[in-house]
Amino acid sequence: MTLQDTALAVLFAVFIWWFSTGIVLLLDGLQRQARRTSLVVASGLGLLALLALAGSSRHTGAASVYCAFTSALLVWGWHEMTFLAGWITGPRRVPLATGAAGWPRVRQAVQAVLWHEISIASVGLAIVVLTWDAPNPVGLWTYLVLWAMRSSAKLNLFLGVRNHSEEFLPERLAHLPSYFRRRRLNPLMPVSLLGGTAVLLAMAAAASADTTPPAAALGLVLAGTMLAMALVEHALLVLPLSPTALWRWALRGRDRLMPHPQATAPVAQAVDPAPPSSPHAKLLQPR
Repeated sequence: MTLQDTALAVLFAVFIWWFSTGIVLLLDGLQRQARRTSLVVASGLGLLALLALAGSSRHTGAASVYCAFTSALLVWGWHEMTFLAGWITGPRRVPLATGAAGWPRVRQAVQAVLWHEISIASVGLAIVVLTWDAPNPVGLWTYLVLWAMRSSAKLNLFLGVRNHSEEFLPERLAHLPSYFRRRRLNPLMPVSLLGGTAVLLAMAAAASADTTPPAAALGLVLAGTMLAMALVEHALLVLPLSPTALWRWALRGRDRLMPHPQATAPVAQAVDPAPPSSPHAKLLQPR
């Protein structure tokens, strides 16, 4: 790959990551009937994207690589939309029980997102079957990167981070922050960042190797850029910064999450106390 091709691939991946996230947030903020219509349309597009991913995996041209990558993102966007819309979440749709800790807290948290996780795993298995032994595995790579890093983000939220980004959650998912903890850092976050960075460096090395075919190098750049964006999202969970400004255009006019009384009590119990003199005390208080 030339430097120009690499830059184009990186810019394309960053743009589609930013734009697709905004579109999901924008559609999810529509009125109920419009949201239902958008979900039906998105489901149809998701199915077409799955078929396009399977078809493009049989070809190794640059267009097929871009098609497989984009199709994987569309399939992932369907997961995000159905989750935020409350269509596919889990059997538990109420806040964490007051005082729940240890295994009960784990069990209730799993119940809150169980159907969503099963859906992601099922579609992932379908992609493996559809692209098995295919010469263009970029769609599968992209989906696996998104799956792995989103699972890591969920675990880090559960264990405790500084920023929960509740403003991205609609009112119908107001119970979810009760399963999060607010801490400056948790033991998993360094592992997630270092592990993800190590994989990213390995992908970059493979993409730049002379023995790597052009199609594979392009796919590694595209999937690697998504991994880099996921690492940025992880960093924003613990830095004193808010990602809201990146998608303000998508959140405009949307009702912000106003925690219900029954949702805020469990969060308060999960917050690590900070001394009043700490500059982070305000950030560590439940919203």
